[in-house]
Amino acid sequence: MTAVLRLLRMATRYEIRLWTSLYRWIFRRPEKLRPGDRTFGYTGAVMTLMWVFIIVSAIEIPILELIVPWELVSNIVLGLGIYGLFWMFGLLASLKVHPHVVGEGGIRIRNGISLDHTVPWSAIERVRVHRRSMPPEGQTQVESNASGVTLSLGMASQTSIDVLLREPIAVPVRKARGAAVTELRFHADDPEALVEAAQERLAAYRPAAH
Repeated sequence: MTAVLRLLRMATRYEIRLWTSLYRWIFRRPEKLRPGDRTFGYTGAVMTLMWVFIIVSAIEIPILELIVPWELVSNIVLGLGIYGLFWMFGLLASLKVHPHVVGEGGIRIRNGISLDHTVPWSAIERVRVHRRSMPPEGQTQVESNASGVTLSLGMASQTSIDVLLREPIAVPVRKARGAAVTELRFHADDPEALVEAAQERLAAYRPAAH
């Protein structure tokens, strides 16, 4: 019973944040950032696919309503179809209004409302552009080798930025299972710009640290 309640609470929080993202996207309510923070999107690789799903779903709704002969079932199908359509808009909005952020505190890596984790400058050794295609094992992958643990946070089965760490850190993703990672890989639409901004911040942090 406790596990069910926990899942219900998680699902409720997710739904609330999803609809909040849609509201912010529609009414152009960007989040408040610190002066000097820079944002970087990561949706370019999946945007076309998401719009295809949305358009196909919008076409299916009236078709299903017409072909289902029972009024009650037809109304239920219509309601579920409209809800699903708006849910996909919410998912798209969550990716758009939660970009990566390079700022004073570090690199804030995000994936909609599913991931929001800041890697502090004190933990970063180097940031570089490195485009990779991921094997078909999901968008989150963990690889262990002699040099440590690599966590890949892909978008459309690709990553474009490597963050090499000075010290292992834990990242709150389920596949990592609490393991501390020594390298993070993630995707941005303009990896060169993000890496340039990160390198500037990293160079400014190091003299201050010493």
